[in-house]
Order: sequence, then C-alpha cells, then structure tokens
Amino acid sequence: MRTALLQSSGRPGSPAENLTALDAAAGRAAAAGAGLLVTSELFLTGYAIGDAVGRLAETADGEAADAVAEIAGRHGLAVAYGYPERDGDAVYNSVQLISADGARSANYRKTHLFGCFEREHFTPGERPVVQAELNGLTVGLMICYDVEFPENVRAHALAGTDLLLVPTAQMHPFQFVAESVVPVRAFENQMYVAYVNRVGREGEFEFVGLSTLAGPDGVARVRAGRAEELLLADADPALLAASRAANPYLGDRRPGLYGSLV
Repeated sequence: MRTALLQSSGRPGSPAENLTALDAAAGRAAAAGAGLLVTSELFLTGYAIGDAVGRLAETADGEAADAVAEIAGRHGLAVAYGYPERDGDAVYNSVQLISADGARSANYRKTHLFGCFEREHFTPGERPVVQAELNGLTVGLMICYDVEFPENVRAHALAGTDLLLVPTAQMHPFQFVAESVVPVRAFENQMYVAYVNRVGREGEFEFVGLSTLAGPDGVARVRAGRAEELLLADADPALLAASRAANPYLGDRRPGLYGSLV
C-alpha cells in the first residue's frame, strides 16, 4: 500500500487552516497513488498551543472528524490525523484513522505522555493496542513517545500489526529516535513503521522532521529532511511475509522468562 507521510506543523492554533492544508496534501497523495495519508502529532490544532488545547479539543465524532471524513471520501484515500480529543472533562492526545469511504475506523489515545506540557494538558490513554484493517494490511496506531517503549511495539507485533502509524512531535535533541530507534523497532518486530514528525519551532520546542517509513528489514524506505514535505513509500505485503519467514525473533521468544518485565 502506497503510504503518504505529511511532515508538517501546519498552522498552530488554526484547525480551519490545517484542514485546508490536509485537503491539499490528500489531493497530492491520491494523485500519486497513495491509499493512506498520515499526519504529525496534534496536526489538527498544533502542538505547543498551551491552554488552547482544551478550547480546541473535539470529540472523536465532532466537526473536525466530519471534515476529515469528507476529505478522505472525496480523494478516495484513508487519513490518519493527530488531534486533541475531548471526552467529558478529559482531553486526550489522540490519532484517528478515517477510511477512504469516510468511516471512522480506529481511534487511539496516547498512553505515554512526555514532559510537563503533555502531563498538564492531557489524560493518558489506557488501551495500548488499537488496530484496523486497511487494504489488506493490519494497521496499528501509536503516538510519538509511545514508540520509544519496546513493550508497546512488541504488543503490536504479537497482535499482528503489519503497518504501525506513529504521528510524532519529535524535538531537538532527540533526533536519534527517528534516525536509529524507529528502524530498529521495525526490524525487531517485523513490521513497517510510519513515523511522521512536525518541523520547525513552536514555542519552546524545535521539531526536527526526519519522518520515515521503515521496513521490517530495518531499512528506511524514505527519509525526510527538516523542512515541510510530503513523502511517499510503499508498505509491501510480499516483502513483509518474506522478511517474517526469514527472521526468527518472534518465534524464538521465551515468554516464560519475561515475567519480571511486568
């Protein structure tokens, strides 16, 4: 499945402008044959927007979700977008997958919050593995810091995830995560990992870009620089099957030895 990665911070604080940018990117991605477009973390509203997080947060079936569904349906491709999700009094750092027919396929709430900013404004999610079927692949959802916990990604591997989507707000000086950790996660868990970052400065944060689609062989199929960019790469089921047949990691596990991990 051809996958488009939208490395962009959009316009922080302006969901309307970010939806316009998403629409344009979806058009370009669809024209290039993509079946899926993935945005960065909190793309809909911006990341470093302070108390505006609560004001701009919406429910998973709110107006923004309807707008993304219209974009996905009109361009004929699935869209995974980061947004602040309101559920009662709680606000979650979430990513929602909308299918090409405009249906809400899956919604994930970030389970591992990073730093004082996120802990002040968000409630951590409690469901580590969220998946959906898309174009013959099992797609999993995760957000930024979550992928840095090997237990998280291994849980997806054991649940059969083929392509893990990771909207991200990766900042300086942690660029080694994009450069090194993400390809290793893909290799050790035998899956594709789409890691889609923000770029530039927002408030106190400097986002480093370097978005990538890493394959089960640990090789980056595509790698962005540090500017806004729309990347395209393929998640190939045939390569995935061959790689899994050749790599013994999951089959050679000895779970009985790992009790101390929990």
